[in-house]
Amino acid sequence: MNNTKEDYIKIDDNKLLNVKFIRWMKKMDECIHICSITSGCNEYNNLQPVCKLNNNDSYNKLNKYFE
Repeated sequence: MNNTKEDYIKIDDNKLLNVKFIRWMKKMDECIHICSITSGCNEYNNLQPVCKLNNNDSYNKLNKYFE
């Protein structure tokens, strides 16, 4: 297995997400919502949240792209 820890981020609900599958992200308040579905997501369905309160490290890693 050649994956490193950096290939994954922890998202809410105690799940991991492979960063290579992120299609787009949207920041809303203190959360970043991630679409990882190839065919796309809408703003109300199929988004994976990463909230500062629940996953501070992952949130900060992703938030750098919005600064």
